[in-house]
Amino acid sequence: MLIYLFEYLDRMGFPGAGVFQYISFRSASAVISSLIISMLFGKNLISMLRRKQIGESIRDLGLEGQMQKKGTPTMGGIIIIASILIPVLLFGDLDNTYVRLMILTTVWLGLVGFTDDYIKVFKKNKQGLTGKFKILGQVILGIVVGLTLYLNDDVIVREKVLLENGEPRMEIKQDANQDETSSTYVTRDVKSTKTTIPFVKNNEFDYAYLIGFMGEKAQKWGWIVLVIAVIIIITAVSNGANMTDGLDGLATGSSAIIGVTLGVLAYVSGNILFADYLNIMYIPYTGELVIFMSAFIGAMIGFLWYNSYPAQVFMGDTGSLAIGGIIAVYAIIIRKELLIPILCGIFLMESLSVLMQVSWFKYTKKRSGEGRRIFLMAPLHHHYQKKGYPEPKIVTRFWIIGIMLAVITIVTLKIR
Repeated sequence: MLIYLFEYLDRMGFPGAGVFQYISFRSASAVISSLIISMLFGKNLISMLRRKQIGESIRDLGLEGQMQKKGTPTMGGIIIIASILIPVLLFGDLDNTYVRLMILTTVWLGLVGFTDDYIKVFKKNKQGLTGKFKILGQVILGIVVGLTLYLNDDVIVREKVLLENGEPRMEIKQDANQDETSSTYVTRDVKSTKTTIPFVKNNEFDYAYLIGFMGEKAQKWGWIVLVIAVIIIITAVSNGANMTDGLDGLATGSSAIIGVTLGVLAYVSGNILFADYLNIMYIPYTGELVIFMSAFIGAMIGFLWYNSYPAQVFMGDTGSLAIGGIIAVYAIIIRKELLIPILCGIFLMESLSVLMQVSWFKYTKKRSGEGRRIFLMAPLHHHYQKKGYPEPKIVTRFWIIGIMLAVITIVTLKIR
């Protein structure tokens, strides 16, 4: 909201008011504000949760140090959501469609997660919100996001106009005052169902290709495939983040690393010079998302202050579902969702470990009458706990893997 005030002050000639035009300044302001809010608000909220005895109920799984966490305040995701939304509302451009989508994602999945935590804590129902209702919430969000990205007039991709031989069309301009000429690419703004494929030279993939058997109608109905893909991605990443939230600081630190990487990708995708240099899709107006991601990173780091081992507060589903949804929608908006298996490799490993464990157990029980397990326990971080690794060591090593995956993700911009 402050951007509108400072635009007015700038028109009035107020000294220094023009600094609010710069994404870098507003991003720095967002991350600092988010850190301050999470640190101050977090301390007060934790004290309140303790007074009201809103703590985590722990089921004994035989893990070292597990029962010591009993009674630790939960629903700390409220800290994360507040630390994201307040700076974004202050420093972001609320007329930007992408920013609005990110705010919607944060609030919507935050509410779904809050409902789950509320049932667990206040209704004393350990099952919480049933899985089908969680999935329903994620599907509804996926439909809204997918349709907005296809139907909204502000959601466009600026691409180069190609000649018949596949070369980009150039435009020659003559300087009126000097005897000089310059050449620029001819571009056009289009509605597109294309996205980015990593490690491929001509790295664009159109979702309409998946229904190519429909011939000329494929482009017309490609949006349906896009919406389905958005639903699947949001559901998978949101649940992956939820499964990763099992050790102190694991989901928080991993998400901060992912957030930094997505912020870099959004900046280059929304900057015409960097996009042209890197030969990636230029998506106008996505630069504004850097402010949102700055607030997200600040919220993660600020929450980690209280969530690092030994945790003073847990984020609960209020935080984990929202975090996963934010990461998924953000990647979809900047057309980098196919990088998620690399960038969110920690979430993927955790989810696959559960899927493999359950599937193999059911299969072997059906075949031999006795269910067998691949891991000592799933998700994967509990497997290493069972093997005797200290919790801080597991978390730190997962963070290191997350950093390596983040570097690989950024490298894909040039290695094709």
